[in-house]
Amino acid sequence: MPVLPDGALGELTRTSHALAEIANIAPDTHQAYVGTSAFAHKAGLHASAIKVDPELYNHMDPADVGNGQRVLVTEMAGRASVELKGSELGLDLAGHPDAVSSVARTVKDREAAGWSFEAADASLELLMRSAMGQYAPAPFTLESYRVIIEHGVDGGVVAEATVRLVVDGERLIATQEGNGPVNALDAALRAALAPHHSWLAKVELSDYKVRILSHGTDAVTRVLVESTDHAGSWTTVGVHGNVVEASWLALVDALAYAALRERGPVGVSAR
Repeated sequence: MPVLPDGALGELTRTSHALAEIANIAPDTHQAYVGTSAFAHKAGLHASAIKVDPELYNHMDPADVGNGQRVLVTEMAGRASVELKGSELGLDLAGHPDAVSSVARTVKDREAAGWSFEAADASLELLMRSAMGQYAPAPFTLESYRVIIEHGVDGGVVAEATVRLVVDGERLIATQEGNGPVNALDAALRAALAPHHSWLAKVELSDYKVRILSHGTDAVTRVLVESTDHAGSWTTVGVHGNVVEASWLALVDALAYAALRERGPVGVSAR
């Protein structure tokens, strides 16, 4: 039964994601052909082979179904993985051998401490740019932050966050309430930065994920924050023994990446 017009196979991934959006279903990342992981490669050996010839580890050309190849930079990554991922993000790391070594070493060290860059391309791009001497700093310098959780006699729980920042040489203090510590921190950051960075109004936190990496109340926590400016989305990661600090690290990366996007095209802006 023919279901596609001639030459329409290249629209398969876009059509699949459009239907998922209409049905309000999150696309399956591992779905054959159209999933974001359908043509993903993780091991350093795979990356080395793909660098020579992509067909050695791809069963077909991802472009034939409108998809793309992804290289995941993890604790198993070597120099080839880092270089390929840099190319995927629009960065030419081939001419920066010291940067490639630095990124590979940093990723291995951080992954051993609980970090994961597989789903946090924005944090990885910031790391790569830093190694290349192109790092875009956050649009502020932190002096301190404080978060208070208040449980009232009526059973209501309110979070209050205060941030002290330096922006363009000016010291700023902002306090905001939220329905949780991360929401309150995000609100306080926005209140302090909005008068200096108008582009912040279009940046939203669209998803927030927490993973406990060990057992007990003193466990290390990994936080993934997904942000969007309605032209694209990006994900950042933070890891710490304190869930609020892990969230803060991810939020700072998210704003640093948003500032980078504001200045020009960057690697994951098309997602």
